Amino acid sequence: MTVRNDRERRNDGGRKRPGGSAAPLSGAYDTALLDLDGVVYRGGVAVPHAVEALGAAREDGMRLAYVTNNALRTPDAVAAHLTELGVPAEAGDVVTSAQAVARLIADEVPEGSRVLLIGGEGLAVALRERGLVPVESADDDPAAVVQGYGGPELPWKRFAEAAYAVGRGVPWYASNTDLTIPAARGIGPGNGAAVEVVRIATGGRFEPKAAGKPLPPMHRETVLRTGAERPLVVGDRLDTDIEGAFNGGVDSLLVLTGVTDVPQLLAAVPEHRPTYVAADLRGLLVGQPEVVADGAGGFVCGGWRASVEGGALVLDGKPGEGSGAVDAMDAVRALCGAAWTAADAGAGVPVVGEALARLEL
Repeated sequence: MTVRNDRERRNDGGRKRPGGSAAPLSGAYDTALLDLDGVVYRGGVAVPHAVEALGAAREDGMRLAYVTNNALRTPDAVAAHLTELGVPAEAGDVVTSAQAVARLIADEVPEGSRVLLIGGEGLAVALRERGLVPVESADDDPAAVVQGYGGPELPWKRFAEAAYAVGRGVPWYASNTDLTIPAARGIGPGNGAAVEVVRIATGGRFEPKAAGKPLPPMHRETVLRTGAERPLVVGDRLDTDIEGAFNGGVDSLLVLTGVTDVPQLLAAVPEHRPTYVAADLRGLLVGQPEVVADGAGGFVCGGWRASVEGGALVLDGKPGEGSGAVDAMDAVRALCGAAWTAADAGAGVPVVGEALARLEL
């Protein structure tokens, strides 16, 4: 088995099918850069199988680092919550978009500058660590405005303060621009939605500098804090986790426990295509089967064959021994090969149709 850097596999500028690994991913990579919301927990409750899978990966020698665009909580609070869930962690294991945006601001304004804070404690702590002073009013002469997710209780007047300052030309920053965030009851509005409120209030004339995934400041912060040599990005979002891995030239694992569903995965543009796909974090503990082009326009993985006929995906085959999520994921991998190849050939995104009806995901 040879584990190659993702850039080596993508010599044509885009992945055509999921990759394969004969070795468990926990042994093929030295560090898992794990997203939190939708991957490890949802709304404060552990995702099924996450605790056990992460414990086993750690026992295999894999370092676990938690990389999140959620700027609400401090690294100490995140680590404490993970430990409560059964995933022992320390503050140094956590990298947040609050830390990334605080470094970005500190690089561009003098030390001791006031920063109008629209967010929660995690962002406030990160600003202070960089020698910046959080303030609450646009009239406090801030050198910058920063927005980070502040939770559902963030008062509406905080957005007004941001709009007043940004409208006066104060430099504007955002920890991240994710429009949504997974929660226990479903998908809720994220920091990107709050950023849009300020953008609309200021007439669409201003654009914040954002730091979170998939942008370079977050990748820089992650590298500086983890020192990973063979990292694997693990996430549930195509437009942040997977695109961030693409931009950084590292491999990625998409888990289907959060925002992204199978139809969205099949329609992914090249920069949103993960190296590997798994139902959940148990995918770290096993190898990944190869997706093989069969020479007749189809793609085979496990006991499944996927192809495109008449602009629609067609799935043939049946689950092998131990039917369920594992066999279903082989079908998903084959479907990715067929869908991505057809899209890149100019045929457009194939219609999913009834191809997924037989799968239990």
